[in-house]
Parts: sequence; structure tokens; C-alpha cells
Amino acid sequence: MPLLIGLTGGIASGKTTVAQFFAQLGAEILDTDVIARELTGQHGAAMTAIRQIFGDEFVASDGALRRSEMRALAFSDGAARKKLEAILHPLVRSEAARRIRYFAAPYGMLVVPLLLETNGYRELIRRVLVVDCDEQDQIARAIDRTGLDERMVRAIMRAQLSRGERLRHADDIIRNDGDMNRLQEQVRCLHEKYLALALQD
Repeated sequence: MPLLIGLTGGIASGKTTVAQFFAQLGAEILDTDVIARELTGQHGAAMTAIRQIFGDEFVASDGALRRSEMRALAFSDGAARKKLEAILHPLVRSEAARRIRYFAAPYGMLVVPLLLETNGYRELIRRVLVVDCDEQDQIARAIDRTGLDERMVRAIMRAQLSRGERLRHADDIIRNDGDMNRLQEQVRCLHEKYLALALQD
């Protein structure tokens, strides 16, 4: 298996943009959010359990998850969020472990928003890369990108590790202050570092 980097960061920190830059340089990328959307889409493998535990009101007519309703419940009710995570996290992790076996590039990147919160991927990854930005920028970007109001964005942030805790667990940090040229340069530097580490294996 190639060198695997765990990419994480808070909501709207810039994880997707950073992952795209790494992909352009040849890294293989697997985003666990994409897997989660597949599992909760029409006929998704998680939907039977979600229907059983949360009821029909959280399932759309096509059999997919009603995302906005579930988001509102999960971030207002900690017990409900834990039940949802207990369904999704093992399925996502299992599918991620299956897919990364097919990586062929010198190194790959596993994008996991709750990488440090779940602690379920540490035996798969070699390094933790945190995308970091100021919390006010994070809130503004999340509102602009998702259409969520500030109250919901702050609720999501409270459910994640604090910025300080995330940085404390990081092996590598990319600072996203909105300057795309600077962001790409940081990615290029780490790309060279990861290639060198991969060659040592």
C-alpha cells in the first residue's frame, strides 16, 4: 500500500481545494464525504439502518437521506448524532480501506473531516495534514458555500475538535488564508516531501 496521508480540517477550511491541488500533482485522493453521500443516497447501504432508527421522516421519496433534516437533528441533539455516526462511520471506514488498496500512485490522500474525532483511521495513515484557517473566515466561507446560517455553522464547529486541538495533532499544516498562489505553493512543498517519504518505504 502506498504512503497514505490523512487530510483533515474544520468545516469550510479548504480541504476540498487542497485535495484538488494534490490531485493535480498526481496524488490519489479518496474523500470519505463522497463515500458517506453514496451510503446515504438512493438505495445506499446505510439507509435501511437510518430508516429503522430515525424513522421515515428522514428518508426522501427516492429512498435517499433527507440531509437538511438530518443535519438539523444531528447538530441539535448529541445523542442522535452519535447514533448516526455509529451507523455511518464503520461503513465509511470499511469502504475507504477497501478502495485505498487499489491506489497506484506513490502516495495517496484520505480526506476525513472527522479524522481526529473518530480516531478510526490511524492504522491506515502515516501522517496527519491539517488545513487551517481563522475561525471567522471559516464561518464566512461555510455560510457562503453551504447556505447554512451562522447558528448552524457554529453548532457544527462545536461538534468538531477545536482549532487548537486539531493543530496539536498535526504532522503537517497548510495555512489557508484565501491566497490561492500561496496555497498552491504550500501544496507543492508538501507534495515533494511526501514523494521523498514514499521513496523511503
